[in-house]
Amino acid sequence: MVFVEQVELRFDHASQAYQTHTNLSAIRQSAAGLWVAGDETATFEHLTWTGDHFGAQRTFPLTDYVNLPAGPKDEADIEGLARSDGHLWLVGSHSLKRKRVKSKDPDKAADRLATVVREENRFILVRLPLRDGARAETPEEGSILAGSHSLTTYLREDRHLGPFLALPGKDNGFDVEGIAVVSERVYLGLRGPVLRGWAVVLELRLDDAGKGRLRLREPYRKHFLDLGGLGVRDLCPDGDSLLLLAGPTMDLDGPVRVVRWRLGPKRQGVVPEDELETVLELPYGVGCDHPEGLALLADGRLMVVYDSPSPARITTAGGVLADVFTI
Repeated sequence: MVFVEQVELRFDHASQAYQTHTNLSAIRQSAAGLWVAGDETATFEHLTWTGDHFGAQRTFPLTDYVNLPAGPKDEADIEGLARSDGHLWLVGSHSLKRKRVKSKDPDKAADRLATVVREENRFILVRLPLRDGARAETPEEGSILAGSHSLTTYLREDRHLGPFLALPGKDNGFDVEGIAVVSERVYLGLRGPVLRGWAVVLELRLDDAGKGRLRLREPYRKHFLDLGGLGVRDLCPDGDSLLLLAGPTMDLDGPVRVVRWRLGPKRQGVVPEDELETVLELPYGVGCDHPEGLALLADGRLMVVYDSPSPARITTAGGVLADVFTI
């Protein structure tokens, strides 16, 4: 690991109130800055490089560009961003939620642990055209895979993934945590399930179905990667490779590392450990500083953002510090 510097991502008062800066889950470089998203809203943000930090925030509600299944108020749990061929892609977790145990109400703990919730806005895959303007890229009305045609609809009978659709994400259930788009191929990294130590990456091709909808072109492909029991927490393209942020699928702090997967005509569907290269071992905290998103910058360095950042990462100007590494 070669740590280079920390860079401030500065957010406006509204995003601070929604705690977007402490719940960052996805990041991609844009023509003039960064696209970022948190997992507690139904918006995504653009930050511009100002000379010493990323700021001048613009907020984009998803409902301005696509029809969300549950409307504008429910969170979309955006877990991945991709930018390719003039489009911005966003993906929700597609996961169920198990209620948290609250220390102030221990008598209801067992009931809460038995309660599983489905939130429809989490089950989305969105593609937005990007238009170059005076203030850099601006999204336009796009297309969505959601509702009765959501990704999980196609996976119900899948022999590997189908049994995990009824499990919450943090219980090793189905959970999308990253997206990369390479030559019209859409790769989705799954935090879970991890199958006997093997992580899963889905490879999809999508068509425009008209009326603001996307359609999955079948068959999809599954890739099984030996990440030593870790799941995929994010991914991004790097030339003819994908960089994978590998971390725990369950509610654990670490370990967390960046792994390079070289795409190409290798073993069908199965990627053993010796075909993967560990690029970085990332720092993480105890109950904080969980690496959650990564972006390859134009200069070849790698930026990493953290969920539940420690107090040392919070700046007095309402920002949060990201790490930049040389790889």
